[in-house]
Amino acid sequence: MTEPHDEGYDEARRVYGGFDRRPLAVVRPADVDDVVRVVTFARETGLELAVRGGGHSNAGHSVTEGGIVLDLQDLSQIEIDAEGRTAWAQGGATAGAYTVAAEAHGLATGFGDTGSVGIGGITLGGGIGFLVRKHGLSIDNLLAAEIVTADGEVLLVDERHHPDLFWAIRGGGGNFGVVTRLRFKLYPLSSVHGGILVLPATAEVVAGFIAAAEAAPDELSTIANVMPAPPMPFLPEELHGSMIVLAFLVHSGPEEDGERILAPFRALATPLADFIQRIPYSAMFPPEEHGEQPSAAASTMFMDGVDLEMAETIIDYLASSDASMRAIQLRVLGGAVPRVPADATAFAHRNSKIMVNVAAFYEGPEERVVRERWVADFMAAIRQSDSGAYVNFLGDESQDRVRDAYPGETWNRLRAVKAQYDPTNFFHLNQNIPPATG
Repeated sequence: MTEPHDEGYDEARRVYGGFDRRPLAVVRPADVDDVVRVVTFARETGLELAVRGGGHSNAGHSVTEGGIVLDLQDLSQIEIDAEGRTAWAQGGATAGAYTVAAEAHGLATGFGDTGSVGIGGITLGGGIGFLVRKHGLSIDNLLAAEIVTADGEVLLVDERHHPDLFWAIRGGGGNFGVVTRLRFKLYPLSSVHGGILVLPATAEVVAGFIAAAEAAPDELSTIANVMPAPPMPFLPEELHGSMIVLAFLVHSGPEEDGERILAPFRALATPLADFIQRIPYSAMFPPEEHGEQPSAAASTMFMDGVDLEMAETIIDYLASSDASMRAIQLRVLGGAVPRVPADATAFAHRNSKIMVNVAAFYEGPEERVVRERWVADFMAAIRQSDSGAYVNFLGDESQDRVRDAYPGETWNRLRAVKAQYDPTNFFHLNQNIPPATG
């Protein structure tokens, strides 16, 4: 346990996104019994509990002011059953560590796109990553989970045991307890055709990229970041600040198909940089540089499509800001995602076409207001018919935005499960789903 007077306290409380909060203590449990003790202590004393896996919460929910941080990083054991193609992983394991462990057996499960993200957090919200079109969301590959509930009970949940809770944790976030272990499906995969492709960002290129991603087979997943070029060492200095598409592409199909599948993207324009090659899948999760994280105004939603006119709007909005860094990220979904019924899990956005994130860096409270207004105006300008939101990318926003993540009957079902397993809303430091009443 680390307290404010201890050496290493500032490091222990640090999370991504620059949230400066001072918990009463940071506790790193060694096993599930420790988790039960911390949950029980926090509940009995009325202290707020923050659960930290990788610490990537956009809303800062991984740290609390004056409460207890339950840091799961020591619960990171990963057990691979290569023959059965399943894995048990503790809740504090990271996507990068899991990927490396599975890759040693020529296997993989899809978890986002960042190695330091905790698999517990990303899975509970859905899990959209480099294998999403081929193998679906992380929750689509979740077979079971061990969870410590608000009353300190340890439950093993799956399709047959506590199926209501198993449904809820597949998309409902951290509202229902501390997930200490997760069991996943594994798929044969060791290498991919993937990497970074940088293109000049014109409206034609942006619209063409999205069209190519939509037309690609399920084995290809893409992330397109449209942004001013940062001072990356592999780009000539004269290109720094010019508008680019910084794209990540992963083809997980047969090796002989890789070049053919990726050719339409390279044909959009002469690449400014092309690092796509045959690589281990784990190479898509490189080690990250630690240090001070910039503060950003950000928002997320889904879009129906990006035609030439919409691409022009995107380019114009990016050009209109003088933020040191601003970007829109476009992820084409489809593939395996809509093959799961919308009511099968608490992730209700199975038919959404494109996930969008808009962000702008800021320094200081006055600049924050300016950047937040720009993000809001940008989102309004590109909003179409899909009013949903991906819960893992929500920031510290309104209850209406949480409802956007859980539309219609999904919200009512989640509130009913919350009332059964956490009727006092003990686990409230999350994108909160209040328990049903009456």
